[in-house]
Amino acid sequence: MKQNYKKPLSWLLNESADESKHTLKRTLNGFQLLMLGLGVIIGAGLFSLTGPAAGNNAGPAVTLSFVVAGIGCAFAGLCYAEFASMIPVAGSAYTYAYTTMGERLAWIIGWDLVLEFSVGAATVAISWSNYLVEFLSRYHIYIPAQYTRSPFETFKLADGTTVHGYFNLPAALVIILMSAILMRGTKGSAIWNAVVVSLKVGVVLVFIALGWKYIQPANLTPYIPKNTGTFGEYGISGILRGAGVIFFVYLGFDIVSTAAQETKNPRRNMPIGILGSLAVCTILFILFSHVLTGLAPYKEFKNSAAPVAIAIAHTPYNWLAQAIILAIIVGYTSVILVDLWGQSRVFYSMSKDGLLPRVFSEVHPRYRTPWKSNILFCVFVSLFAALVPIRVVGEMTSIGTLLAFVIVCAGVWIMRYSMPDAPRAFKTPWVPFVPFMGILTCALMMAFLPWDTWLRLIVWMAIGMVIYEFYGKKNSKVRKSLNEVKD
Repeated sequence: MKQNYKKPLSWLLNESADESKHTLKRTLNGFQLLMLGLGVIIGAGLFSLTGPAAGNNAGPAVTLSFVVAGIGCAFAGLCYAEFASMIPVAGSAYTYAYTTMGERLAWIIGWDLVLEFSVGAATVAISWSNYLVEFLSRYHIYIPAQYTRSPFETFKLADGTTVHGYFNLPAALVIILMSAILMRGTKGSAIWNAVVVSLKVGVVLVFIALGWKYIQPANLTPYIPKNTGTFGEYGISGILRGAGVIFFVYLGFDIVSTAAQETKNPRRNMPIGILGSLAVCTILFILFSHVLTGLAPYKEFKNSAAPVAIAIAHTPYNWLAQAIILAIIVGYTSVILVDLWGQSRVFYSMSKDGLLPRVFSEVHPRYRTPWKSNILFCVFVSLFAALVPIRVVGEMTSIGTLLAFVIVCAGVWIMRYSMPDAPRAFKTPWVPFVPFMGILTCALMMAFLPWDTWLRLIVWMAIGMVIYEFYGKKNSKVRKSLNEVKD
């Protein structure tokens, strides 16, 4: 029988206590972690997905879709909070799986998170470029279209001329800028993120405050439209399908746990960052969606790429549309920043364990950040964003995060029985009910995802398993150490 190599908890605690110049620097407090979570959760997804989820699936009851998705995240968030306070090192779900379920499953989760963060950053950068072009055009500032498109794209200019793209310059530049901020240090990144989050939250609050008095009760009736006879088109099934659609908006609160090794007093601050960001965002999302569907009939949002603009058109505040575009642009920068941050921290942990080359865990002597990893992925992701069409890149799907949620929930359940006396600064309540419901909720949402999402995940995992079999297993520090002890 093959041995299931698990990373001992004592090793992780020793790694957490290491404050040498070769480790990540602890600079983040509870407020900065909260802002980090808000930075990645409150992205453009809120402005773009809420309307289609209402128009195509839930109607005004899209507010309940946010409640359902939020409950699913809450189960997982409680489990993340226990792990993050118990094992305050970088790596998030990868590290937790390594301790509870073994090396192979940890590799699968780590490789899955890399896909989510890297492709997600490239996708958001391409969309950021599109919004920037639209924003500047309203002030008669124009970037040549060839420099905002992939070389694989053809498009028509205003005069009817068909041209080819060269490369998406704004998308590449925003990746480079965010990578430079990350390389300079975690504290500087957190300050920038806090400024961006303040602007985004401000726009959301302004939309809610100004739009509230223009809500038309007729637009909210019936609150739960009758199902059309097709699963997912209104009714209860529509609310559930809507929860799956808008779940994308919630992606990222778990990324807070990747910053555990850079956090002051992580046993106290990690639960604040994880659960606090989730709670704040859920409240804002429910209020935002209520105002959105109250301003305009929900069917006007069917397949709309700019639902907020539709809602604002029903108010006297047309100037707010440009502010929303600006908020989306600003919001995307913080999502890109945190995606690149999370990706580098997962690679840092996998490299420290020997599963990936050492270069990914080398820390800058002054800034104490994994700067070489940041540079490598700056080049890779910026080229990807500049040269690949958004239709090929696709939007960052939720399947990777849902899979990580399932693993973390299962891990807490396992740890309660395998290590009942291990110190826990925060304990997930009602075990095994909470982890079981987390597993069930996330697994159900995964089951309803499109088949092509599963196909992409399978192909990516196949590539990862080849790397693991031919490099990771041979260089695993945990495997070598445990084999030496056994011998």
